[in-house]
Amino acid sequence: MARRAADGTGGAGGGRGRVKAARRPEVRLPALEAYEGAGLVPDGDYDGLEFRETDFAGQDGAGARFMDCALRGCVLDDASLRRARLFDTVLTGVRGVGTDLAEATLRDVELTDARLGGVQSHGAVLERVRIRGGKIDYLNLRKARLRDVVFEGCVLVEPDFGGARLERVEFVDCVLTGVDFGGAALTDVDLRGAARLEIARGVDRLAGAVISTGQLLDLAPVLAAELGVRVED
Repeated sequence: MARRAADGTGGAGGGRGRVKAARRPEVRLPALEAYEGAGLVPDGDYDGLEFRETDFAGQDGAGARFMDCALRGCVLDDASLRRARLFDTVLTGVRGVGTDLAEATLRDVELTDARLGGVQSHGAVLERVRIRGGKIDYLNLRKARLRDVVFEGCVLVEPDFGGARLERVEFVDCVLTGVDFGGAALTDVDLRGAARLEIARGVDRLAGAVISTGQLLDLAPVLAAELGVRVED
């Protein structure tokens, strides 16, 4: 069962007018049983299980529920977890291309050292989620809802937050390239800790976010183009 960290009014979240800090999940799993099933099934119910290096490639677990589970080193190529629900669960070293998590719900989840590409998470709901390390290419979070989400020490290549709602989201020591914030709504989003920040679309949606002075200078050409300002020496 996850224990929630305090929502913290100190640090980045302290003081009037400051960005509010994200609440981080603190997942403490009970003793787990090794998973011995044949594979995922739609609307399956998985409680207190450890999946270790399980190959879920191409399997259909749409609508499944994972409670107090651990997925370690699992393969998720083309796995369907559409509308799945993951609660109080950790995923470590998972890898795959084309994983379908559209309209899924992740609450009190820790994802560590993932190697994923083309993840379809549009319309998903993420609450108290920490994504640490690893690399995710072409993460589709269009029209998703993110609240109390922390991206930490990971590489995100062309993540798509188009039309998404982000509240209390932090990017810490992350590399973000080709970010799409088009049509997104940002509230208390802290981008100051990003090691690299490249915004391809939606720079006009940064109201509600906080960036560093250095990032502002880096984004100046994009901001100028968005405002129609011509810059000449």
